[in-house]
Amino acid sequence: MTRTALPGRKKKHSKKRDEILDLIRSTSSHPSARWVYEQLKPLFPRLSLGTVYRNIRTFREDGDLISVGVVQGEERFDGRVQPHPHFICSRCGKIVDIEGSMDKTQGMSEGFIPPDLYVDHRKTVFYGLCGDCREADEKGTTTV
Repeated sequence: MTRTALPGRKKKHSKKRDEILDLIRSTSSHPSARWVYEQLKPLFPRLSLGTVYRNIRTFREDGDLISVGVVQGEERFDGRVQPHPHFICSRCGKIVDIEGSMDKTQGMSEGFIPPDLYVDHRKTVFYGLCGDCREADEKGTTTV
């Protein structure tokens, strides 16, 4: 995939940068920067957490990844940038992509958005308990 730099900014290309983005894109776990750092540190002993954060910020600015939001105190990221909703477990913090299509106004009543406003994107997040946490509740055990 070819990446283009923002006007006026040269895009540095490095093995670390590529590995950070590839790792985020390769997982459906919606990782935090710290998780990315911990996974790549053995491959790049001189890698710093600051480097991971700086690259993630650049990827977000360039549209190469999105932020799902802060879950259990850490911002989580998604390499799948096409609009899609997420489910976040309120107990364990698991994040799941919700598959299927949702147009810009699906689920909104007619007239919800004033006609002088144009929606170019939205972020839809559902919260509740994942299957593991629900099952643990039913069994009287705990997860996490």
